[in-house]
Amino acid sequence: MKIKSLLLMATIVAFSAASCQQGISGKKVNLKTEIDSTSYALGILIGQQNKQGLEGFPGGSDINIELLSQAFLQFLNGDSTLMGPEVANEVVGKYFEGANIRTSQKNLEEGNAFLEKNKARAGVITTESGLQYEIITEGNGPKPIETDVVKVHYHGTMMDGKVFDSSVDRGEPVEFPVGQVIPGWVEALQLMPVGSKWKIYIPGALGYGERGAGGDIGPNAVLIFDVELIEIVSKE
Repeated sequence: MKIKSLLLMATIVAFSAASCQQGISGKKVNLKTEIDSTSYALGILIGQQNKQGLEGFPGGSDINIELLSQAFLQFLNGDSTLMGPEVANEVVGKYFEGANIRTSQKNLEEGNAFLEKNKARAGVITTESGLQYEIITEGNGPKPIETDVVKVHYHGTMMDGKVFDSSVDRGEPVEFPVGQVIPGWVEALQLMPVGSKWKIYIPGALGYGERGAGGDIGPNAVLIFDVELIEIVSKE
């Protein structure tokens, strides 16, 4: 985990918190000089890049914003702080590493329970790797291999139904090499005849694993996809 990125996000949260405490939030902003405009523009760009800030990391939503902003202002103003930057970096790293481990274990246990129950449903097939799928429509075309480029439509959700990615919602199918996606997709696509529509259930180990993927997909998260294999665009 990149602590510098975390600290950058923490800084943005601190600015926001400090602004609220000083009554600046909601106040009309006047940009009178080039420095004013540049400062404001920089805030927008940093805010754009870090909009979700700490919430994108396991444990981030539990951070005490008041203490964070207090320490930030103390250090910025050159006041005495309870720890130096090196110790602070160690504290932050240890906390988020532990939070990631706890979230990873929680997701793993909940995912295993879900998949264990799901595999007992009629029509659900479980492969040796742990991938699960159910056939909605069985196509009669060829099956792609790992080096083929395919065109698919998909709709991806978490176990709770939250949508994290969907070509269906965007209204445009996507093309990609079979072998350049997450392992669960690589396996499923090679089992699907062209023209098929499947619902696939991907264990965390066959998805993004312990690292997760941004703020939407946590470590060891089970992913659920509705997948339509439209065509094989090009062969090996």
